[in-house]
Amino acid sequence: MAQQADQEFVETVVKAIVDHPDDVKTKRSVDEMGVLIELTVHAEDMGKVIGKEGRTAKSIRTLLRVLGAKNNARVNLKIIEPEGGREAKTTVEEPKEEPKTKAEKPASSVDKPLEEGKATEVV
Repeated sequence: MAQQADQEFVETVVKAIVDHPDDVKTKRSVDEMGVLIELTVHAEDMGKVIGKEGRTAKSIRTLLRVLGAKNNARVNLKIIEPEGGREAKTTVEEPKEEPKTKAEKPASSVDKPLEEGKATEVV
């Protein structure tokens, strides 16, 4: 049971933060690199598991390392992206060409001299 403590830890923590705890599944495998725990969650819960800028996932991984160090094992967490989770971006932006010389630049209110008594345009 001590060998499975890391897997139970991940399941307990993740089930507490997601909306679909019944869809949380973990798979534990051991190889020469250490222990790998593969986590699968509902597509709608991916954002909660990963967190802003990956902070939640990083925190879970940090706690797993501590738990692994206690048992002299290296524990890694892999979050499996569910089918239909994230849509692939297909649009490609083309770089905008900037004018190379002052003559090619469009005239703006900054380039014009100010006339006395007239307000300038604020953008």
